[in-house]
Amino acid sequence: MQFKTLVLAASAAVTASALPAANSTANTFGVVSIHSGNAVQYAAFNAAKGSILAGLPHQNASCDRPKEQSATFYIDDGALFLYAASATPQEIFVDASGMGQGVIGYTTGAQSAPGERKGWAIDSNNHLQFGGKDLIACPNSIEGSWSIWADAGYANPGYNANCTGIAARVEKTSNPNSCLYTQQ
Repeated sequence: MQFKTLVLAASAAVTASALPAANSTANTFGVVSIHSGNAVQYAAFNAAKGSILAGLPHQNASCDRPKEQSATFYIDDGALFLYAASATPQEIFVDASGMGQGVIGYTTGAQSAPGERKGWAIDSNNHLQFGGKDLIACPNSIEGSWSIWADAGYANPGYNANCTGIAARVEKTSNPNSCLYTQQ
């Protein structure tokens, strides 16, 4: 009888450790772009239409607190996710190939990704990085926002112009806004 109880307890512990981190608010954060003297300075990161942007005034997500217009993230085992308390997970990917040039996007649920999912970390300066490198912001035509790209060795990825390197400063939150972000 005691052996059966021990096996059940161990099984429950393994199952609990396998649950996604989305249910924990301890590691959630927002991101703000830093590039002094540039229009992207202090622009909050947003998620919309399958892309990560900065400075988008209306991300059109379905959120618990709809007036808040910045995205909330968390990292789990090197993978970056958009925070949702109970929704289907939305996971960030990077296509650093010659075709993708560092494009950052996200998928919902079991959708396949055209690039890498792991490689995200917060460095010692409290900056979100992919593959140990800072990110790039490019002026976007969507409401004056900036598209966010990973550094894949292209100064102006995706045939954009006037892109600039940014530090993506992490802002921890203890009260994350749960959202389901729009797809393409």
